[in-house]
Amino acid sequence: MLRLFVMIFALGAAPLLAETRVPTSQAEIGLGFAPLVKAAAPAVVNIYVKRVVQTRSSPFQNDPLFADMFRNFGELKPRVQNSLGSGVILSSDGYVVSNYHVVGEATDIRVVLNDRREFEARVVLADEESDLALLQLEDASGMPHLSLRDSDTVDVGELVLAIGNPFGVGQTVSSGIVSGLARSGGAMGSARGYFIQTDAPINPGNSGGALIDVNGALIGVNTRIVSRSGGSNGIGFAIPAKLVKAFMEQAEAGNTRFERPWAGINGQVVDGDIAESIGLRVPSGIMITEMHSESPFFKAGIAAGDVILSVDEQAVNTPSEMIFRMSVVGIGEDVKVTFFREQEINSRAVTLMSAPDVPARAPVVTGDETPMPEVTLININPRVLAQFGLPLSSDGVVVAETGPYGARAGLRAGDVIAEINGARVSDTREALRKLEASGRWLGLLIVRGGKPLQLKFRL
Repeated sequence: MLRLFVMIFALGAAPLLAETRVPTSQAEIGLGFAPLVKAAAPAVVNIYVKRVVQTRSSPFQNDPLFADMFRNFGELKPRVQNSLGSGVILSSDGYVVSNYHVVGEATDIRVVLNDRREFEARVVLADEESDLALLQLEDASGMPHLSLRDSDTVDVGELVLAIGNPFGVGQTVSSGIVSGLARSGGAMGSARGYFIQTDAPINPGNSGGALIDVNGALIGVNTRIVSRSGGSNGIGFAIPAKLVKAFMEQAEAGNTRFERPWAGINGQVVDGDIAESIGLRVPSGIMITEMHSESPFFKAGIAAGDVILSVDEQAVNTPSEMIFRMSVVGIGEDVKVTFFREQEINSRAVTLMSAPDVPARAPVVTGDETPMPEVTLININPRVLAQFGLPLSSDGVVVAETGPYGARAGLRAGDVIAEINGARVSDTREALRKLEASGRWLGLLIVRGGKPLQLKFRL
């Protein structure tokens, strides 16, 4: 019986042994990832950035009680800020992808290659929400570059290498595996996005560097880590190459800003309780809780209460995941959306679109005859909602720019002024008239972050 068991075990293990292989010589043992690194490393660059930031010198800046109250106290002074990051060359003519937080608002960018050549660079396209930026090297040609892999084909457990410049020590390579997929921004506090997770050590300075597979193809751009100490804890995140490809395509088309499709819906993740209450067998998808009348989903026949299960035949389980799927398809394209309604699974073709900029914003700037001069107000429309991240049900006018007086009064860009002296406000002209007619008292009902806030002033 024992002999029979051994034979069965050996027969069962044979296919597995045939698919795996161990090093058979000392040369193979010492080889490691060296050929892969030699091929890929020249396309990963160091980026040195200077930016001018405005800072205030205030005696209260370190006081826990008065720092916020007097945040606008003190004279603004320019200060040069230096930072360091990494980037990846994507084309022979010198397009380089990095993170927005590395090069955003930079006044001077210097890119240093692995062979110590240096190039000046300019930002071609940058997007803070996706934390991506595309640079163009000046007078570059014949550059080493990496090919982009379809990140949807990446599997958990794949071997990967992270290449970058951690802590400014010089180009460094670390290895690991893909630890997870479809990681949404909720894993990183206020960050928004959709990421590949890896345990390959990533540290400050690795931002914008390459995450490559064993064939040397770029599967992601390293962007951030989860850490209490500031160093690598084995939880790193990379922006998928599929979004990088969409970013590159928009830059080549001449876009000066990254345009992502507008959903015009709000939704919540379907948990076990919701799934049971609506008869969905497995908790999955996003339940639509609110929908704008101009939403492309609404126009396609999808309604509030429906559960979106997939976009472009890719499962979606968080709002960030859905926006990612829409972004890689692109504006103007038709996408198949599968959803659950009344015990049935349905599908519709949705034409992706940018947020409409109608009705007109009709901007007005308050004058000296108003309590708060130099405040720019605009009307609400879908594009304004998307630009400032406002609730779809927002009503009133939006503060586009506070000006010096509005900032001192406590206003912030993106605030919605719903009422002036107790009267509802519908558009910018009406808001301007009410401000001009204010007496000795001014009362504003502000909606900030979905929460009401009363501001009252004696003039």
